[in-house]
Amino acid sequence: MVPISILDLAPVIVGGTPRDSFKRSLDLAQHAEKWGYHRYWLAEHHNMPGIASSATSLIISHVASGTEKIRVGSGGIMLPNHAPLVIAEQFGTLESLYPGRIDLGLGRAPGSDQPAMRALRRGLGSDGNDFPEMLSELRGYLDPSRETAVPGVRAIPGEGLNIPIWLLGSSGFSAQLAGQLGLPFAFASHFAPGYLLTALELYRGGFRPSEALEKPYAMVGINIIAADTDEEANKLATSQLQQFLNIIRGRTGLLNPPVDNMEALWTAQEKMYVQQQLSYSIVGSKETIRQKLKQVQQETKADEWIVAAQIYDHEARLKSYQIVAEIMQESASS
Repeated sequence: MVPISILDLAPVIVGGTPRDSFKRSLDLAQHAEKWGYHRYWLAEHHNMPGIASSATSLIISHVASGTEKIRVGSGGIMLPNHAPLVIAEQFGTLESLYPGRIDLGLGRAPGSDQPAMRALRRGLGSDGNDFPEMLSELRGYLDPSRETAVPGVRAIPGEGLNIPIWLLGSSGFSAQLAGQLGLPFAFASHFAPGYLLTALELYRGGFRPSEALEKPYAMVGINIIAADTDEEANKLATSQLQQFLNIIRGRTGLLNPPVDNMEALWTAQEKMYVQQQLSYSIVGSKETIRQKLKQVQQETKADEWIVAAQIYDHEARLKSYQIVAEIMQESASS
């Protein structure tokens, strides 16, 4: 059985508020824990009205406080937006509060548009190209024996704590770096699928064993929207399609309710582009999901799946994740 996890963007739906989103995230995490999901990750995004997880460390604490054993973490924290010391202290605090349950997934993208990036990085002077140096400094605060932190500065809490660090990416940069450092790697194929297989090859081919990991461990992001029938699932998926359509049009907004037909909303070119971006998406009934997931597993040989599902109705979202959990449990017992 390949472990499965959840990537939550804490979607804010039309007619809802961020407060509603946080309640739904906790409810989903509590259900996921019962259904056997391995981790529950939240993603850092900014200046996006439809995503409420901007203060990622805070929402991680909210979810961890309401669950008992599921791992909770970031998928990810965009390190160039922050001082490494701050992240070491924040996740040191989380690990101290919820020992043995916290993951620190790191990315180098802004998680925002250019104006928001400038607002976030004011005074930091980072454009993302110094990510390896920032990562080394962060790791030095958690493990002083590395001697890579700023001399004379300690992360309290954080110092000496074993917090698993993951590198996240949608290109070859983080794949190669994760391999060189012997760290686990997660690829964002749920929105940037084009480079997935190449990145996995770079990661696995260049992997060097470390104290963190003896052999490569790759987690693959995938969108899965499941329902009782293919028709119902395809309708639920139109909320996600509308979201990606708005992104390529340069708009941000709340997650829209599903529609009966997308053809009136997009051009042929827009449809093609959205479908390319969502090529690692599986939509359908339990049997459809089962067959397609098996194909993608054979293609990627993922060590773990992390599943995103931008579904407007909370009960439908719960049911989708429950169906996926049932598929994995049935495959393990067959």
